[in-house]
Amino acid sequence: MSFRVRFTQDAQADLDRLYEFMLQRDDGDWSIATRSLDAIRNSIALVETSPFTCGKATPGNTFLRELLISFGAAGYVALFEIEDAKTVTVLAVRHQREDDFH
Repeated sequence: MSFRVRFTQDAQADLDRLYEFMLQRDDGDWSIATRSLDAIRNSIALVETSPFTCGKATPGNTFLRELLISFGAAGYVALFEIEDAKTVTVLAVRHQREDDFH
């Protein structure tokens, strides 16, 4: 079974924000910023086939899940929802050291 993965506008804005953050943090090194986005996108490919392997975001909702994404000394967390038997929607992406989703 394969799921279609889509991003909300907020999740896409999170990717843009994280890219800009990496550029600023690493003195404009676009290769690191690009590698971070590649790591996020490559990891999110997991939910195309196995979204239920990711941890539940809240105990009461089986369909709201979090994907941990390794990158460097920390990484990212993608919040997503399994909409139906064919669709997964990424709701937000944040750095693991951020307080919470925006």
